[in-house]
Amino acid sequence: MHETQVLRQLKTSRKSLFDKVIETGLPAAMWRLPNEKQVFLAVSKEEIPTLSSFEEFNQNSGFAISTFQNDDKSYLINADFMYQFDENDLPVSTLGSTFKLGQQDLNAYCESNLNSLQAKPILAKEAIYEAAVFEEMVAKAVAAIQAGEMQKVVLSRTKNVLLKESFEVVKAFDDLCVLYPTAFVSVVSLPHLNEIWMGASPETLVSQDENGIFRTMALAGTQSAFNADGTPLAPSDAAWRQKEIEEQAYVSRYIIDCFKKIRLREFTELGPKTVKAGGLLHLRTDFIVNTAAVNTPELLELMLQLLHPTSAVCGMPKVPATAFILATEKHDRSFYSGYLGPVNINQATHLFVNLRTMRLQNNQATLFAGCGITENSDPAKEWIETELKCQTMLRVL
Repeated sequence: MHETQVLRQLKTSRKSLFDKVIETGLPAAMWRLPNEKQVFLAVSKEEIPTLSSFEEFNQNSGFAISTFQNDDKSYLINADFMYQFDENDLPVSTLGSTFKLGQQDLNAYCESNLNSLQAKPILAKEAIYEAAVFEEMVAKAVAAIQAGEMQKVVLSRTKNVLLKESFEVVKAFDDLCVLYPTAFVSVVSLPHLNEIWMGASPETLVSQDENGIFRTMALAGTQSAFNADGTPLAPSDAAWRQKEIEEQAYVSRYIIDCFKKIRLREFTELGPKTVKAGGLLHLRTDFIVNTAAVNTPELLELMLQLLHPTSAVCGMPKVPATAFILATEKHDRSFYSGYLGPVNINQATHLFVNLRTMRLQNNQATLFAGCGITENSDPAKEWIETELKCQTMLRVL
């Protein structure tokens, strides 16, 4: 058999495996880290994922997903079945003997539990946002900021799209991997909620690798990656308005303030610099800490508690910004602007802000997008920014 045919069959096998998991009603997550080729798949035997604090589930291995308002509780999809596929979609066994790497094991488990694990339909009701409605929200936020109630607030909206009959979850995931090589691409199935979440996030919340190197970033400020005539705009040629510069500075300052709260002074700060994420440009500052050198092995947990939700998805100060969001937005953010990612996989944890995301439910995709509001915000331009951000997911629908 020709090599291309073999690889095509292997990819079909991964699709069949994931589809079987969905059909059975098992919680599952498939993901690919930024600038990597390997695809991971974790499947839990539990009908409902574990809901606990990060401190509690950090002792296990799996995939975490948290809501915007998580009350210190997050879901963990335990890695009872774990797969790693290389860039040719070949299954590899580099995760150790803790995991069951054979597809036969998972297929057999799905077959034996097919009738017992069935999701109960839950119908979502999302607000319909028109430009005028969202712009009125932005104008209200600008007035509150100018009145001194807060410095910045992040407002979001939804956009509903009917799924085509030809839509396939695994194909959309693979398309996102190709379109956004520098993003964290994921698809998470939560059958107890009758929801699948898919996204391509450009923003690391917290991560710590096998060598104890901690990373986080300040990502804020947005503009199109294309000129008015449609030609690509190089990051080095991007011009930033005062509004975006201030917005990004707020996020950077907040991270540094969190370091100060735990008396951490030794960190590396890189940026801000302009980075490309799909069809958008952002300002980004990276923060790096060697946890061994500063003798703070628990840094990831500490910073997760301090950072979430970050000012990049909430605002500053956090308390009045959160109150304004809850009183003003017409939808439930749910897992949008929460965090998600692998925990203790290959001795590393990578948690990302759940941005550029959509919820799949009942043949409908609900897209989520937000923008940072400061006293210099223009309501019409903020609407356009959310439309640009929705394009990330629309490209695969």
